[in-house]
Amino acid sequence: MTSPQSQVLLPPDSKAGVRPAIALRGIEKTFGSFTAVKNLNLDISSGEFFSLLGPSGSGKTTVLRMIAGFEHPTAGTIELDGEDVTKKAPFERAVNTVFQDYALFPHLSVAQNVEYGLKLRKIPRAERQRMVAESLEMIQLPHVAKRLPSQLSGGQRQRVALARALILKPQVLLLDEPLGALDKQLREQMQIELKQIQREVGITFVFVTHDQEEALSLSDRVAVFNEGNIDQVGTPADLYQRPTTRFVASFLGHTNLIEGQLAQDLIGSAGTFSLRPEHLRVHQHGTALGEHHTKLRATVREVVYTGSCTRFVAATPSGTDLIFQELNGASDRQTTRGAEIELEFDRRNAFPI
Repeated sequence: MTSPQSQVLLPPDSKAGVRPAIALRGIEKTFGSFTAVKNLNLDISSGEFFSLLGPSGSGKTTVLRMIAGFEHPTAGTIELDGEDVTKKAPFERAVNTVFQDYALFPHLSVAQNVEYGLKLRKIPRAERQRMVAESLEMIQLPHVAKRLPSQLSGGQRQRVALARALILKPQVLLLDEPLGALDKQLREQMQIELKQIQREVGITFVFVTHDQEEALSLSDRVAVFNEGNIDQVGTPADLYQRPTTRFVASFLGHTNLIEGQLAQDLIGSAGTFSLRPEHLRVHQHGTALGEHHTKLRATVREVVYTGSCTRFVAATPSGTDLIFQELNGASDRQTTRGAEIELEFDRRNAFPI
C-alpha cells in the first residue's frame, strides 16, 4: 500500500502544465539520529493561503524553514515557481518571512522599518517613499509612520512586520506563528485582516500554526502534521468533516470515536468512526426517528458552559463517553449532571477513519 506521504499532495484545482508556487519532492530532514521530516511530497498553488498545522515537534516549522532556506533538507528538492532552490541561500529565494517576534528594528521608525529592504535594493528615494506610503495605507497605519516599534501595540507591530515583508513583492510569504503573541480578541481580529490582505495582494501565503481554529478559519487548504509526516491535506471543511486518521479526527476540534461493538450496534459496522459533538442531540420522547437516525441511552456525567453553547459528557452503557453540545438559548430544556437521556444522531454523519 502506498503511503500518503510518498504521493504528491496536489491542490484540488491543479491543472496539467501549470507550475505550483511551491513543489516539495522527497523532502527529508534529520538532526543527528532524529528524523524531523519524512519523505514529504507536496504542491502549493500560486495565490493559495496554505497552513501547516500540527503540535510542537511535528515537523511543520522545519518545513517552513527549509522553504525559506534557513535549513537545508537532508534529502529531496524544493522548487519555487519551477526553479530548484534547494541549495540556495535565503536571500537568493523570492520569499520573505514574518516571525512570531516580528524582528522589527527598535531604533528605526515604522516608515524606516518598512523601507529597509527597499534601501538594500537601492530603490530610488522618491519611489521608496511612494511604496512605503502605499504599504502603510494597506495596513491602515499611515498615522504611525514616525513612531518607534516600542510605541505600537502588538497588533500594530504585527501589521508593520507584514508590510515590511510584502513591500518586497515576494512570490511566497512565509508566516511562522505570527499571531502567537497576541491575546485572543486581537488574534481573532488579526486573522480577519490577514486574510483580507492576502486576498488583496494575491501572494502565496504559507502559514505555520498549532491552533486548529486559526488554521481552519484562514486557510484555503491545510496540511496536518504528525511526527514528521503529513497525515492529511485538504480544505478546512474536508479535514473537519471527513478526517482520514484518528489523529486528524482528534486534533481538529472535539470528536467522538465510535468503534468495536458500539459501532456495530449503532452504525452497522465494526470499524472506527468519527462523530462530531454537534451531530449528537438529545432525543425528544414521543418523536419519531428519521430514516437514517439511531439512538442510545446515556447518563450525563459532566456539564461545561462555554458561552455560546454548553458541552456535555455522557456515559453510555458500553462504557464509552460521548461528547455532545447544545446552543445556549435554543431550547428551554435543562440538561443537568446525572440526567438519564437518550441521544440520537444521523448515521451519515459518522465518518469512517
